[in-house]
Amino acid sequence: MAAMKRLHRGRAWWLIGLTLVVAAVGRAQTPVPDVEACADRDPLRRPFFGDIHVHTAYSFDASTQDTRNTPADAYRFAKGEKMRIQPYDEAGRPMRQVQLERPLDFAVVTDHAELLGETHICLTPGVPGYGSLICRIHRNLPGLAMQLISGRTMVMKSRWGICGDDGAFCHEKARNIWQAIRDAAEDAQDRTPACRFTSFVGYEWTATVGTGGNLHRNVVFKSARVPDLPVSWVETPSAAHLWDELETRCIEGLAGCDALTIPHNSNLSRGRIFATPALETPDDVDQPIDAALARRRARFEPLVEMMQHKGDSECSAEWATSDEACGFEALPYDSFGAKFSFLVPKQAPTRNMFVRDALLQGLLQQEELGANSLKFGVIASTDTHIAAPGLTREKDHPGHGGAGMGANEIQAMGFPDDLEYNPGGLAVVYAEENSRAALFDAMRRRETYGTSGTRPTVRFFGGFDYPADVCSRSDLVATGYAGGVPMGGDLDSAAARKRGAPRFIVSALRDPGTPDTPGTPLQRIQIIKGWVEEGEVRERVIDVAGGANQASVDLRTCAPLGTGHDSLCTRWVDDDFDPDAPAFYYARVLENPTCRWSQYVCNDAGVDCSDPATVPSGLLGCCSEEHRPVIQERAWTSPMWYTPAASP
Repeated sequence: MAAMKRLHRGRAWWLIGLTLVVAAVGRAQTPVPDVEACADRDPLRRPFFGDIHVHTAYSFDASTQDTRNTPADAYRFAKGEKMRIQPYDEAGRPMRQVQLERPLDFAVVTDHAELLGETHICLTPGVPGYGSLICRIHRNLPGLAMQLISGRTMVMKSRWGICGDDGAFCHEKARNIWQAIRDAAEDAQDRTPACRFTSFVGYEWTATVGTGGNLHRNVVFKSARVPDLPVSWVETPSAAHLWDELETRCIEGLAGCDALTIPHNSNLSRGRIFATPALETPDDVDQPIDAALARRRARFEPLVEMMQHKGDSECSAEWATSDEACGFEALPYDSFGAKFSFLVPKQAPTRNMFVRDALLQGLLQQEELGANSLKFGVIASTDTHIAAPGLTREKDHPGHGGAGMGANEIQAMGFPDDLEYNPGGLAVVYAEENSRAALFDAMRRRETYGTSGTRPTVRFFGGFDYPADVCSRSDLVATGYAGGVPMGGDLDSAAARKRGAPRFIVSALRDPGTPDTPGTPLQRIQIIKGWVEEGEVRERVIDVAGGANQASVDLRTCAPLGTGHDSLCTRWVDDDFDPDAPAFYYARVLENPTCRWSQYVCNDAGVDCSDPATVPSGLLGCCSEEHRPVIQERAWTSPMWYTPAASP
């Protein structure tokens, strides 16, 4: 009881602070024009590192776990400022301070559109509804609140009485919070010619169908011209309806407004996220898609989130594959419902939940419809729920909250997060300059890649004229653009008929790291090819540079062992190319093995699994079969596609 009183006393100061913040927003400012041109502009484009999936105290699931940092805090953190996070002392002061070793180039705060108003009502003294039973549950029993409030809103798509008739009061409060989110993005944007940091206005559309089947999308706007209220899952029965609203309220209804959506956590979708975007219930999963809807999805969803805090979505070792690198940071269940409710049986992941299978199905769709709705470029992000964009280092990982542990649980347990979760990844965008317009256009053309949290520099080009010595040339990048297309592009089908097999340039430079934390050597580069043969999809993984080595890690000290590469580069020719077969190609870069975040925790606590006396009750996971002590960090490029000229 005393601990609960201390928690309430500490939260009270935060609630007062949040009230003052919200009272100060809503200035409805006229958007300030972005800089016309950045001083540092490169026509051959540079990689910019960022995080496109960030939650703050304005998200319901973050607030129930005592996250107190706002969007403004998140942007300051992304720029390199120190930030305090939970757990808190008896006076409610955060006891831990974190800071990025290297600032990000860009970030997008994506608080949940759903429950924005309810969260504000329940956490702001004096607002009508603050003293209601459901709000008291929110403040005092967060686990129950997650079930009652988010369950009713996300599953039943209805609101509690605090929202008033037709949810009008919650919409009013959500509009105020949305303005605060917009203001934070505007304030964070660097409008000087230095263009050191770019912030986007965004949010998460948090759709859940059936027993926890995830259909979540992040919505990213190109400019400060955005609708006055985010479109939520409560008001839209499907992704297709979300696009209807974005079209009406943004693209067609608001001058200067444009948006794209990015699906994430297909690994928790029960196989539904890549089904028809018109899906409203689990029964719609086999509903066919027509060419018009396929083209519409390709327009709105050029990217997919390959990895984040709650697992990797590339491919799974659960289904037959010859790819030894599949199963990276895999979750053992296929939905949030299976994790949080004993009423939902845990099911193993299925093939149709993963990005690679979606890419393969897109090839069949292209042949059948003449359009490919699953033509995804690749990014990764954190999905942090503590407002800490880009905090991806394995050592000293504090946990990212959300579906993981809250502050009180962290204090009681040895691990700062659920054992199956990870620190998340980063989005990398190739653009001429670090501006909203340039980065957004790059996302639209899919010239992007994702990493599991480190910062290697990866280039990937495809064409038909690349010389054999291209890797030794100083104009490699210029040659790549001049002779073909970069990651995310389409190979020239007419050139294939005349010149035969395509050539690919792929190069990678190791993450330089920092003086205190040097980057890890590279182990290999692989190209993953998918194609259609006799009406069936096929896949192949090819080592094209580097290869298996003897590198490992000393689990007692986490010291790396063995050697690797500072850089890798090759020109690879697809000698099995069939000009009549649709195909895609993407590159995957693997680093040498290193310790996973959880192994650092086990080592710091002095755990020796051969001596039970050294294993605290909170760290029993260190010695469990489920524990993965080693990680192999990686990067995935966006694919390139080949479509035969004879296709519709």
